Amino acid sequence: MNPSLFTRHPSLPFVLVNMAMTADGKIATANRAVSSFGSTHDHKHLLELRATADAVLAGARTVDSAAINLGPGPARFRRLRLNNGLKEHNLRVVVSGNGSLNPAAEIFQHRFSPILVLTTGRASKARLRQLRALADEVKVCGRQEINFREAFCWLRGKWGVKRLLCEGGGGLNDALFRAGLVDELHLTICPKIFGGRNAPAIADGRGFRRLAETLPLQIKSFKRIGNEVFAVFRREPQR
Repeated sequence: MNPSLFTRHPSLPFVLVNMAMTADGKIATANRAVSSFGSTHDHKHLLELRATADAVLAGARTVDSAAINLGPGPARFRRLRLNNGLKEHNLRVVVSGNGSLNPAAEIFQHRFSPILVLTTGRASKARLRQLRALADEVKVCGRQEINFREAFCWLRGKWGVKRLLCEGGGGLNDALFRAGLVDELHLTICPKIFGGRNAPAIADGRGFRRLAETLPLQIKSFKRIGNEVFAVFRREPQR
């Protein structure tokens, strides 16, 4: 793997990925329907993580397929944000390589904080016009694929994002892992089996081609709460 991918640039935010997965590593069933299968404690953990982040990031499929707004949640979590020295409401960032987003998606029905869209030159002029009518800002980062390093530098520089929480899906996670931009991975392992070769996993994209290129992680914490396991991995420091 290119060592430069693991050089932390001071203009980049600290990036966390948070996902719930089954015991066989799946994040959705084979029909790719997005649904919550974690416990109430897992949902509380998600909101507690959001309360540490300046912005929450998700892919277009996740935003289009689920009734989520990527916001901070109930008042007690907004107070937690304030106690953490953050704004009451986090920024919300959506990724769509071709600019295709459902205007009726839940996220666009709640205007409590800015919504930013990251896209590429593949987005047509018509889609860009639609996105600009929906979002507070649309950023084109790359011709065919999103340049996440450039995008995250923009988020840090223009929007003051020092801590960024990514909530999937698998394709987005995979791109961030391959770009060497993930600092911590938070996993909730749920006692279910989904199975199916078409069921998405937490890094459901192009992946690493060779073992030598893979992303090295260290276990930061590992605990059982109820019938779930909560694990945190951090990126191995560069040698």
